[in-house]
Amino acid sequence: MTITITPTETTGVSRRLQIAVPADTVSAAEEKAARKYAGKVRLPGFRQGKAPAAVVRKKFAEAIRQEALEALVNDAFKQAVESETLKLAAQPHVHDLKFEPGSDLTFELHFEVRPEITLEKVEGFSVTRKEPSITEDAIDEQIERLREQRANWTPVTEKAMPGDMVTVVLSTADADGTLPEGREYKLTLGGGQAIPGIEELIMEVTPGETAERPVKWPDDFPDESQRGVAKLTRVTVSDVKRKLLPDLDDAFAREIGDFETVAALREAVSTDMAAHAKREAEAEVRASLMEQLLEANPFDVPNVWVQQLVEGYAKMYQIPEEELSRFAEEFRPMAMRQVQRDVVIDTLAERESLKASEADIDTRIEEMAAARNVDPGQVYAQLQKGGRLPEIEREMTEERVFGWLLERNTVTAG
Repeated sequence: MTITITPTETTGVSRRLQIAVPADTVSAAEEKAARKYAGKVRLPGFRQGKAPAAVVRKKFAEAIRQEALEALVNDAFKQAVESETLKLAAQPHVHDLKFEPGSDLTFELHFEVRPEITLEKVEGFSVTRKEPSITEDAIDEQIERLREQRANWTPVTEKAMPGDMVTVVLSTADADGTLPEGREYKLTLGGGQAIPGIEELIMEVTPGETAERPVKWPDDFPDESQRGVAKLTRVTVSDVKRKLLPDLDDAFAREIGDFETVAALREAVSTDMAAHAKREAEAEVRASLMEQLLEANPFDVPNVWVQQLVEGYAKMYQIPEEELSRFAEEFRPMAMRQVQRDVVIDTLAERESLKASEADIDTRIEEMAAARNVDPGQVYAQLQKGGRLPEIEREMTEERVFGWLLERNTVTAG
């Protein structure tokens, strides 16, 4: 098919092509579509496929033109991609289509192409790797969190304190000063569920008793009309429960896991925290190195890729529809950087032959199986069923790419 292709815009990864299909080619396409219809339609008084072409064209004129148009646009698009050697980032959009009888078919294709980057500078960068430092205080804090997770809420008969869980019946005066019937609330004091003045009133009341007095609403209350207003407030405390932490002894250590003593638990916590800190330090090194590399090798990425990533995260985080616009605006710079990072990794993996092979993936699976003391085939089947094999391949490829980069740049301890 003979067509005319005229580039109208080349900016970054954005492209626009003006396509013109000659009228005789359009006519031939319509004729082909008409013959196709004539061979499959059934009209009254004629056997299937035997109706006169003129009758078929008249009865199915619009459908024939539509089929011819779709075929012409599709063929022209394929020819344009081949002749212009385009690597598309996504399907193009058709704009300004003109399809008049007896005239050329013209339209404009709007699309984005895959970025082609050279990454001329990949050496000479300097990054600092933080040395993990796990203090005794940090270990204590982590163990306290473990105790918090296994705490019990126990009823008490004394006045509530910050951190206690209370059940109260609360009412605040209407505009005319009358106190309506109270409503029951369950609150954890100090958690910001009630304004400070109401929490203070609750902590003045013994379980089973009632108190009322004016309470001043905060000066930074969200409803401006209520800021600084004093309202008569009545509170009845139904019950108070206090969190009791388990004793930090060997029994607690055994409850947490396979630890015979508190000392063994502390050692395990220290080891886990050190491993976590090491992973975080490595992630920071990679992020810093990638940021420098991107600054030294700027390039554009397809907007459609960024948009797809934004939409994917919005779906994963279950962002409400009314908040999608704000989320997209705030998340877009991060999504842009993520897409650029992926392009860099893909480019280096291809250029330096760093992509993880099937043998590499098999070795990783064998290591995972050995750590779990299970058969490698079982681990492989689970990963395959869960669609996680590409994730393993990507993770290993990234490790190899960053390993290659770190060998060529300076990493200092900090």
